[in-house]
Amino acid sequence: MRGGPAPSGPHADRSATLGASARFASLGSAGRARAEASGNAGAASWARSPLHWRPDVLGAGFEAAELDLGADDEGPLVATLVRSLPEPPRLLDRVLRRTPLLADVDVLYVHGWSDYFFQRSMARFWTDRGARFYALDLRKYGRSLRDGQTPGYIENLDDYDLEIGLALDAMGHGEGDGPRAGAAAPDGAAPRVGGAPRRLILFGHSTGGLILSLWASTHPGRADGLVLNSPWLEFQLTGAGRQMLAPLLDLGARFNLRDSAPQFDAGLYTRAQRAVGPQDELAAIDERWRPARSHAVLTVWLRAILAGHARVSRGLAIESPILMLLSARSALPLRWDEALTSADTVLEVDEIAKASLRLGSTLTIERLDGALHDVFLSRDAVRVEAYARLERWVAGWAAAQRAARGGAPGLRLRRARTAAS
Repeated sequence: MRGGPAPSGPHADRSATLGASARFASLGSAGRARAEASGNAGAASWARSPLHWRPDVLGAGFEAAELDLGADDEGPLVATLVRSLPEPPRLLDRVLRRTPLLADVDVLYVHGWSDYFFQRSMARFWTDRGARFYALDLRKYGRSLRDGQTPGYIENLDDYDLEIGLALDAMGHGEGDGPRAGAAAPDGAAPRVGGAPRRLILFGHSTGGLILSLWASTHPGRADGLVLNSPWLEFQLTGAGRQMLAPLLDLGARFNLRDSAPQFDAGLYTRAQRAVGPQDELAAIDERWRPARSHAVLTVWLRAILAGHARVSRGLAIESPILMLLSARSALPLRWDEALTSADTVLEVDEIAKASLRLGSTLTIERLDGALHDVFLSRDAVRVEAYARLERWVAGWAAAQRAARGGAPGLRLRRARTAAS
């Protein structure tokens, strides 16, 4: 992150420390083996690294901290965790013991391909309801991209387990102190509500939705809910096309891991966003991190994506409730047309809807007429509707969570009657 003095006040950092055991527990055995083989598990990974929060480029109310991931052949690797915390409760709310709907919830957001976190309004949705909001710029994306690095380079999506694990450690949701184990509040954050464990919602867009879906599947019980914004769950040419393309990508990657496919993005998706989306947020985008035409599509990256799609097609059996927000239609961005401002021009949404049925047994699909690929960058009326549907799902999810914990009065009364009889 670009510098600036350390923040002061209620959110000031007192330095959280992440040790080697946390790093390698987060990687998992397969990821650890890859890290050791590639040199990512070098001296930096074994050192104890203090996590320092600094003012973020988004301005007031946002802070960022770097997560040390070691190094690869392009140099040091970092991921960047951004946070926005809810305002402290007002005196009247404390006196009346009024608690926000999501006061015991932490949210971790992961962006999509050729993207980074910049959406202040998205963070505000969660913090206005009492949640602590965190966003992760993955290695070689956004705030984490360093000069000389290949944007978005990854060989296996499971390698992202490292930064996801470190982010959760920093949030107080590590494997040893996860939400069900009664995690302590991270530095500068409000304490847990009533001493109860905090709950975790994972929130992913596009490629980030694929990454978090795979992570939730291989880490059962860690997350309490999963929200997906147009997740990239299947290749645009469907499963048959994916199976035909995968051997060719394997062959190409053997000769040059950083070979790239031809650039077909003419910038029409970016143009559609700028035509109808939230102008204040889009105007502040750093185009070094989110270019109008996407980063070059790497052969090895696409191979990793297709391997993730294949895992989805076999079924993930995610245990937690899932919400998926998706446009009602797709459109091919061959040339500019106003229709591109009211459709998903990146994914084949009907195929994504079908693929989502293999995520888990508790799934809500919301199709939004007029939505772009990122539904929260669509025109005003669609964004309002998207947030309304998200709030409706969150309210139901929170009520179900309270009932499962015995927090619903009616449920406690029925239990008491059953016990008495």
